Amino acid sequence: MDIASIIGLIFGFVLMIFGIISGGASVMDYIDVPSILITFGGSVCGVLASYDVASFVNGFKSFTLTFKMPAINIEGTIRSIIDLSNIARKEGLLSLEEAAAELEDPFMKKGILLIVDGTDPDLVRAILETEIMSVDSRHRDVIGFWECWGALGPAWGMIGTLIGLVAMLNDMSDPSAIGPAMAVALITTFYGSMIANWICTPTANKLKMNNANEMQLKEVMVEGLLSIQAGENPRVIEEKLKSFLPPASRSIGSEGDDMGGAEE
Repeated sequence: MDIASIIGLIFGFVLMIFGIISGGASVMDYIDVPSILITFGGSVCGVLASYDVASFVNGFKSFTLTFKMPAINIEGTIRSIIDLSNIARKEGLLSLEEAAAELEDPFMKKGILLIVDGTDPDLVRAILETEIMSVDSRHRDVIGFWECWGALGPAWGMIGTLIGLVAMLNDMSDPSAIGPAMAVALITTFYGSMIANWICTPTANKLKMNNANEMQLKEVMVEGLLSIQAGENPRVIEEKLKSFLPPASRSIGSEGDDMGGAEE
């Protein structure tokens, strides 16, 4: 569970309520059904018009991903690659087939099996990088859903405001009604800002971060597997892969004896 997203959304909403109450207003003053229908309904319809039904539904489902902690452990992946390199150096590349059966990550398992099958290194890289690009493309489609809604929300809020202003200006016979009518007209702009800045932008940013981390993890796997195929020393592989990590995270507890024993 990603506690940061939960805290951010909940406390953001709490601060909005606090701002409303501290200003002497009532929360009910900020609830207007026609404005909700125009802003939320209109923006959602705009997103639906921008995507096919399957992508639209998948985009909404992706909201739950912001609350899940991605299973991304680059340090652990580097350790696994170093262990595999020790096995390959001592027993040969064919011995990796048995080790691949114990791997949980399908991407790494696929790369190991390509190596065991004797696939040309350039072709291994091309296959794995093609899969990386495909995954990245699918993730960006989902991110684009939230960016699209985040752009349409304020726009539909402004549309609602204009509708309210036109209705107000068409009937100005009662000056005492102008203030409340103006407030209702502006609520749609408030709703549009909420859609963009409380929901859509944070969700898109969290999905972007998760995608970047996953892409980095897969790049580590590609470089590590190709280094194993090239027969590089496990210690060299470790130092190469540590370059993907920030300096504070580079103290990976690899087994020094195994690496030393791998020297021939």
